Amino acid sequence: MQQRPNILLITSDQQHWNTIGRYFSEIDTPNLDRLAAQGMHASRAYCPNPTCTPTRASILTGQYPSSHGAWSLGTKLPEAVPTIGESLQRDGYDCSLIGKAHFQPLVSTKEHNSIESYPLIKDLEYWKDFHGPFYGFNHVELARHHGDETHVGQHYALWLEEKGLTHWQDHFQNTWEDQDFSEGSPNPPQRHSWSLPQEYHSNTWITERSIVRMREAKSQEKPFFLWASYFDPHPPYVVPEPWASMYDPQELTIPCLQKGELEQATELLRRTQDPYPDFSDFDECGFGNHGLHSHLQDREELAKDIATYYGMVSFLDHQVGKLLDELEEQGVAENTLVVFTSDHGHYYGHHGLTAKGPFHFEDGIRVPFIASWPGQIPAGRETSSLISLVDLAPTFLSATGSANALPATQGLDQLSLLLGRSSKLRENLIVEHRAQEQKLYLKTVVTDSHKLTVYLGSEQGELYDLSNDPDELKNLWNEPAANALRERLLRELVFATMRQEAVPMPRLSIA
Repeated sequence: MQQRPNILLITSDQQHWNTIGRYFSEIDTPNLDRLAAQGMHASRAYCPNPTCTPTRASILTGQYPSSHGAWSLGTKLPEAVPTIGESLQRDGYDCSLIGKAHFQPLVSTKEHNSIESYPLIKDLEYWKDFHGPFYGFNHVELARHHGDETHVGQHYALWLEEKGLTHWQDHFQNTWEDQDFSEGSPNPPQRHSWSLPQEYHSNTWITERSIVRMREAKSQEKPFFLWASYFDPHPPYVVPEPWASMYDPQELTIPCLQKGELEQATELLRRTQDPYPDFSDFDECGFGNHGLHSHLQDREELAKDIATYYGMVSFLDHQVGKLLDELEEQGVAENTLVVFTSDHGHYYGHHGLTAKGPFHFEDGIRVPFIASWPGQIPAGRETSSLISLVDLAPTFLSATGSANALPATQGLDQLSLLLGRSSKLRENLIVEHRAQEQKLYLKTVVTDSHKLTVYLGSEQGELYDLSNDPDELKNLWNEPAANALRERLLRELVFATMRQEAVPMPRLSIA
């Protein structure tokens, strides 16, 4: 009987699709290059939502955010929603998540309890005893911060103390309850070069603990599904040396808003280029929205941020290499499907934007995607076929030969594409973003050649010819010559939305 394959899912956080050295000469990623050389690189992979919680929940469930319930940052994936880990555990898999989960909000209420919230994330006694079950994982080791953010705690903080860094708080900002960053504050935010040595970085923790889980599964003679979930290169832009000094800001290409780009842009994008924009009309709950602020930035400072961002990617790549080496050392590389991707993209000057927000440009919704399975996936394979991260769960189940299919899954099984047996499975895919329930809700349909975005309750929209305008500089939404194309894509969006509606059970009778 053929041994069931292991699944190693490696994710970065907020990584631009074009930050892999094999395809972009300004960055150095030898281990991702190595993974792509021995497997398949997909140049047209997309997230279902350009923010963390919704996409991460989609990876687990095979459902779109509008269906699984975690439709925005600050929401919670309901525990009752079936996940891939539950299916694989029934098949005898050891299912572990090491690193970032972010399936729950930072605030807990009586109606919506969250263990990823304050003050619990700081309660190390709680985390000593908690390792799951958690959303289908029988073992988890979690953290919630990025860089030197105040949210540091949970299993990562316990690991720091086990490593002897008892004063780890000195390398992070003040507690969330007391963020005094005025002059003289003991722990203001750090920029670029981080005082934390690399041997104590969360990258190192995730790698070390992921290797331990691989070895544990092998000792129990179990196949594993392991999600190594890294925090970088998500801002803040801070990384230990030598990575902080790896790139010279003066030698990097600095993306920027192009001349004339705002002439046909949406009101949302135009406001981001105002030094003091007012977005109060999109904030019905009083929380604010990621990306709704001025995106104007000093070019010299932006260059420094990009250099740090690339250093963060290269440090992450270094850790990926250790995971790949471990597979080789254990002799399980040929029986392991490895997928590397990111939960969403990142802006560092593209279209005048920084970080993330309610924008569906390629830079924000397209993600790096590499899959390797020696002897199964042809080495050096390149594909431009459409892949959505909502496809991961059904594809993984197919790869394992699982009989425990996820109910109500909306993703497509892309295994035959990965194995080179199919050249194309998707005609289109959908990207959603709902930051507020009614005030800010947009949906996009992406095809091989075009992209169309609609905004709920608005006459504005976006239409791009990706074949002839890959940088999305010319919005054709209001162009008379594009009317027929716009109507066709609107129908395609409606049809795609209808097709993605899940059927909870088969029809059994006439009535």
